[in-house]
Amino acid sequence: MRKVAFTKMHGAGNDFVLIDDRDGTFPAHDHILLAMMASRRTGIACEGVILVQKSSVADFRMEFFNPDGTVADLCGNGSRCVAAFAREIGAVKSSAMTFETRAGLVDAEVAPGGASVKVWMPEPRNRRYGLQVKADGQMVTGDYVEVGVPHFVVHSANVPSLDVDGLGRALRLADEFAPNGTNVDFIQPLPPHKAILRTYERGVEAESGACGTGAVAAAVAAVETKKLSLPVAIRTSEGYTLTVDGDWRRAKATGFTLTGPVKKVFEGVVDLDSFDTGNEME
Repeated sequence: MRKVAFTKMHGAGNDFVLIDDRDGTFPAHDHILLAMMASRRTGIACEGVILVQKSSVADFRMEFFNPDGTVADLCGNGSRCVAAFAREIGAVKSSAMTFETRAGLVDAEVAPGGASVKVWMPEPRNRRYGLQVKADGQMVTGDYVEVGVPHFVVHSANVPSLDVDGLGRALRLADEFAPNGTNVDFIQPLPPHKAILRTYERGVEAESGACGTGAVAAAVAAVETKKLSLPVAIRTSEGYTLTVDGDWRRAKATGFTLTGPVKKVFEGVVDLDSFDTGNEME
């Protein structure tokens, strides 16, 4: 038996399985196993598996896997959860830390009591505003922003009524974003400082409970197109609030932070050998 201890956490409704892999023994190469662990019906159930590993350039390394087993460069809410988790397991001694991700180094600060975490996000890249994309038989206008991972932000007057899974899937796979696709965010600005956000997340391949990088990307697009002003309080699909802040310099927003709640849901031990990858019929 290969028993592994894990912690289930959520950040603003975005849920993750976190594992202490500082000894480097977790089979991170086995993407089928990772997908089975994340499965809602037959696994632990989560929107991402996160490993805390040793790092030679930071306090620790965060390795993030989507629920389909693929690797992601960054996850905003996952970064907030891993900061709290790393503090709890003793991977860092201070409430302020720097950790390594595939998108670069990320700074984080855990609030007293650990119920809230702030992270400093990578600088936005490759902004393309007013981009028209054909999907689901219609032309959709949105804003493309990369914040560690790619996002296509669509503004709507009634986000709660949208078919996020249907339109989100069509946009995520649109030719403009080939070959890897994009995350798709639907934002309803509530000027001057609030917004409603729903996200179709790449790798989850469905609407996510929340998306931290999506919240930042949506805020970048809304602020720079003068629909909102910083700081922006964003309500997630699960009803939590994420706060995106930053600076306004030379007609561009920079220095973005993402702040919001984190919560440990439960702890457990899983036998990795219990995930049977065979599905043959007798």
